[in-house]
Amino acid sequence: MKRSDSKNSLSTLQSQKLLCDLRTRFETHKQRHLNLTWANLEAKLNSNPDKLWSLHQMDQTGGEPDVVSYDEKTDEFVFMDCSPESPKGRVSVCYDNEGLESRKEHKPKTSAIEMANRMGIELLSEGQYRELQKLGEFDLKTSSWVQTPVGIRKLGGALFGDRRFGQVFIYHNGAQSYYSSRAFRGSLRV
Repeated sequence: MKRSDSKNSLSTLQSQKLLCDLRTRFETHKQRHLNLTWANLEAKLNSNPDKLWSLHQMDQTGGEPDVVSYDEKTDEFVFMDCSPESPKGRVSVCYDNEGLESRKEHKPKTSAIEMANRMGIELLSEGQYRELQKLGEFDLKTSSWVQTPVGIRKLGGALFGDRRFGQVFIYHNGAQSYYSSRAFRGSLRV
């Protein structure tokens, strides 16, 4: 994952607003992060302004990021996009730049991988996507690109997931495809 540049920083007002929004989301959706406290999370966020910038990017594109777990081994909080549907500010993107370049016409502006790199986040893996779905019902009307294994990608494919009929499904599509109802969900470790 490409880290956000040091020039990517938030103003004091932007940081305060984001922290307020994150705290509200944290307190509203306690079932996503049982046994975690806001004070510990806030201290970690305040000491990582580059991560705060990435969370701001997630929020500005409609991801509604929220903490979903804590990794004791690395002392990191794990955030994921928790918007009910795939983030609106990230729709109509191919899976990666190779898929984007393979399009002969009607190319979208960017790819999911490139956009995630610019934001300083990673696409959810299939496992992370399934874990997220245990915390609520996501992508009932949309779908989200997920990290694709190299073998599938070498053959031109890419994976995406959604929830239909009360089940989580992982499908395949050409990496060059894009749809107005497909974006990607990201994760960030702080």
